[in-house]
Amino acid sequence: MAAAASPPSPPPATDAAVPGLPDLSVPYDLATRGQWQALLAHLSHPSHAHHPHHRLLLSALSALSLAKLRRFPDAASLLASLHPDPACLPPPFLIRLLHAVLPLFLPDRPLALDRLYTLLSSVRARPDAGHPEWRRRDVLVASLLAADHLAHREFDVALALLADIASREPSNPILLSRLAYAHMQIGNLTAASATFRHVESVADAADEPAQYASLLARNRALECIVAKDYAAAVREYETCIEADPADAVALNNKALCLMYSRDLGDAIKVLEGALERAHGGAQRDGGGQPVQHVRARLRQPRRGQEEPRRVDCQSCS
Repeated sequence: MAAAASPPSPPPATDAAVPGLPDLSVPYDLATRGQWQALLAHLSHPSHAHHPHHRLLLSALSALSLAKLRRFPDAASLLASLHPDPACLPPPFLIRLLHAVLPLFLPDRPLALDRLYTLLSSVRARPDAGHPEWRRRDVLVASLLAADHLAHREFDVALALLADIASREPSNPILLSRLAYAHMQIGNLTAASATFRHVESVADAADEPAQYASLLARNRALECIVAKDYAAAVREYETCIEADPADAVALNNKALCLMYSRDLGDAIKVLEGALERAHGGAQRDGGGQPVQHVRARLRQPRRGQEEPRRVDCQSCS
């Protein structure tokens, strides 16, 4: 659901001074820090937004909070209770997106697919569809559809959607990498490798190639994992972590590679360190499990298996 509903951009600083406009600086800050329970509590107070469109926007943020807290029926009920005024502006895109996505979690996949494809068509039919914001929304909806089709092993449809995204954004290494991930997921390693090489060439030609260093390292790490070279994958993820110690994907995957290498001790240390850093900063609602729970789960052998031995990563390459 994280990709399904990104928090909207904060309004300009001058908006809060205009009578009737809601100040979204606090909700945006809470959303970007993942404090969904706090955001929901903040929005539960009486709002001073008198314009119907602004009230819809605040309701959309409440529905987003409920969805992030996995209270999907409550989020759907909130959306169903909204009645946009036809005389006003169209409802916020966040409402339309949540309205399309929520049936996936209720679950009603056919309804969700119908709404998502309808939303994608409406986005692409706009006269300002080439605007960067609407292009971003186009990619978001198409990516949601591709992810769902991949999850249901409808590979041809998923690849077609991702290839279309790549053709629309040929200079975006992040979106091009998604196509490689899909090829890798279905086992087409040749196509995945070719796409990764193309991503590298596009990143090298970018105005600021350094901004894609972590992305390229993660891509190389995935190729190492496929080749069962877990030690090399760990080194690539360490490159990402050095650049951004809060890179959750790199931390998680590094720990997994260490587990695959039967180095449970270091895997536990990686996850414990990540949890301690997370708890040392701003607490997120429904924060992570206590460290001892993570340690206990990692050390518990699977049924029918003996406790893995600690071995050096290099010997497992």
